[in-house]
Amino acid sequence: MFDLVHENRKLVQIVLGLIILPFALWGVSSYEKSGNSAEVVATVNGAKITQQEFENALRQQQDRMRKQLGANFDMAILDTPEMKRALIDNLVAQRLRVERAKAEGLVVSDDQVAQLIGGIEAFQDGGKFDKKRYETVLAAQNMSPRMFETRLRDELLGQEMQDAYAQNGFATNVVADNIAHLNEQQRVVRVAPVQFQQFISQAKVDEAELKKYYEQNPKEFQVQEQAKVEYAKFSADDLLAKVEVAPADAQKYYDEHSGEFGTPEERRAAHILITVSATATQAEQDAAKAKAEQVLQQVKQNPAKFAELAKQLSQDPGSAANGGDLGFFGHGQMVKPFEEATFALKPGEISGLVKSDFGYHIIKLTAIKPARVSAFGEVREAIVGKLRQQKATDIFAEMAEKFSNAAYEQSDTLKPAADLVGVKIEKSGWLNKDSVAGGLWTAKMLQAIFNDEVVKNKRNTAAVEVAANTLVAARILEYKPASVRAFDEVQEMIRQKLLREQALALAVKQGKAMLEQLQSGNMPALSWGAVQNVTRAQHGSLDAGLVRQIFQANTAKLPQFVGSDAGQNGYVLVRIDAVKEGDAVSDEKRARYMQQLRQLTGEEMSRAYLSDAKQHATIKVHLPETVPAQP
Repeated sequence: MFDLVHENRKLVQIVLGLIILPFALWGVSSYEKSGNSAEVVATVNGAKITQQEFENALRQQQDRMRKQLGANFDMAILDTPEMKRALIDNLVAQRLRVERAKAEGLVVSDDQVAQLIGGIEAFQDGGKFDKKRYETVLAAQNMSPRMFETRLRDELLGQEMQDAYAQNGFATNVVADNIAHLNEQQRVVRVAPVQFQQFISQAKVDEAELKKYYEQNPKEFQVQEQAKVEYAKFSADDLLAKVEVAPADAQKYYDEHSGEFGTPEERRAAHILITVSATATQAEQDAAKAKAEQVLQQVKQNPAKFAELAKQLSQDPGSAANGGDLGFFGHGQMVKPFEEATFALKPGEISGLVKSDFGYHIIKLTAIKPARVSAFGEVREAIVGKLRQQKATDIFAEMAEKFSNAAYEQSDTLKPAADLVGVKIEKSGWLNKDSVAGGLWTAKMLQAIFNDEVVKNKRNTAAVEVAANTLVAARILEYKPASVRAFDEVQEMIRQKLLREQALALAVKQGKAMLEQLQSGNMPALSWGAVQNVTRAQHGSLDAGLVRQIFQANTAKLPQFVGSDAGQNGYVLVRIDAVKEGDAVSDEKRARYMQQLRQLTGEEMSRAYLSDAKQHATIKVHLPETVPAQP
């Protein structure tokens, strides 16, 4: 619970985005300069958000989705009005936050910017900030340090404005206790399903009904257009076997990037935590500190019993059961006060009270794992693999345009394009326009195949990016137009569907009739299932709607009965036999609920503030017509 990345996850995402993406426009002056010449996608109180900024945000989203989806990522997912609007909304929100932050007099100091930049791994050599590397990385992205730092300062300002609300939520003890009570209360229930299968024999469907359904639902029996294609796939991975890396190049890379091949010093610590929120009242903070000081005295009197005391007294649920042990961690993995205190200790030494946003810590350093740099021989193969991948990617970048041009310019055959990059022409099975099969056949690739020009004039498709550094061009070999299946082919399928629908209707009717009997005091013969304990959050085998009914039922007199349509299975009857209250709300439990409620109310306050800012701003949006493809 003390992980630095978790605590500052939004800020870390911003910083990573700034490093990964090739931003071209930074700072107030560059906004004005570029805004006059670049296409504008939105204005906020007259300030322009340019097409370039939109494309930067798009690239960031593409990178995120590539990492999450891997080979299943499809660029077409982003080419929708909804996604474009969401990206622009985020840019507008950030611009409003920065504008409001400046109006409120918030500032980001040079020290804050320098500290954050110095901690970014991409700018480090051997674990330390390297100015030359900093400038080189930025230059590769068409950025100067001034441009980068100006943009970073704005991002930090916007984050400060958001955090001013998000981190100041509020909750009372009474609300926390009520939420805990409601959340942990259980209802003891049994279930009796009324399944549709028992009514199948009562369902009847004649020929006229089958034909009527067939005639009224032609789309249900439509066979979409299909095609078999031949295709040429050109990928950076295809080039790996052709790339050689000289031993001297591998050694040079190792010498220049030795920091990549070492493991920094790590420390293992245990702690005892007395929790108190950073937004707690002064009285709450004083009470927590007093309790922590009492615990510290016990630790000093019996240092050998640190683990035992942690199990008894620590309020950190993640480590208390393990005697407070947090395992090994390095710099940047814990909140700053905790890290500084830990790295100042000697093995076996115990700290005084250490205050963080989580409360008061008492820390014991249990072990040190020294820093180590791997020998060249240990990492040679990894370096060769990395350099080979880099060279293959560079060659791919050089050849990609030539491959695309060859497929376009000689559109009656794929052979010139395939020969140019040295790949074989392969064949597919039957492809369906709307059935994305994954792999090569992304939505965008299928859209290219079933293009009128490709189908009617038998032309090559354009070279489509189906994955990172992977292009595919295709050509139709066989084509079947869309058609409607004959009635004789589908009548049995229609019969079974209509029989099932009738049986479902009969099951629901029977279930509702039984529920009326149960609620009126009659007890029809039913086979009730095993006892289940459900809460508002833990539903067991029941769906959310049914659980909602269970908790809305009047339990003054038990048993009570509720029921619900079970979708494609029939009807479900539920018998409520008892209500179990949760355990008494302890101070520790109340603190956990208070923390969650403060977070929720803080996030809601932040959303409300942004909504109000939008209502009082003049915002104009012009959605880009197309999403530019990014390799």
